[in-house]
Amino acid sequence: MVHKTRKKFYGSVTVSERGQVVIPAQARKDFGIEAGEKLLVLGHLDRGLVFTKSNFILKMMEGSMGAARRMQSFLKGEAVLEDEEDDQD
Repeated sequence: MVHKTRKKFYGSVTVSERGQVVIPAQARKDFGIEAGEKLLVLGHLDRGLVFTKSNFILKMMEGSMGAARRMQSFLKGEAVLEDEEDDQD
C-alpha cells in the first residue's frame, strides 16, 4: 500500500517517573528501531522534542561536509564546483 503522505500520528506516550517513554510498536517497525539502539533527542523550547536515529544525522552531516570540502577546494583553486564542470562540456 502506498501512502499519500509520509506523515503519521502514532498516538501518545506517558513519561515514567524515571523519565522513560515507550515508542509505539508501529513507529518502531516503520523506522526500523530495535531494542538497544541509540536515538538522538533534539529539542526546540517552543516546538518540542524530536527523536531520530543517529544515522540520519550522520548522513546529513556527511552531505554537508562533502559540500564544504568541495567549496574549500574551489576557493583554493584546486577544483571547480560540480555545476561549473557541467558548463565546460
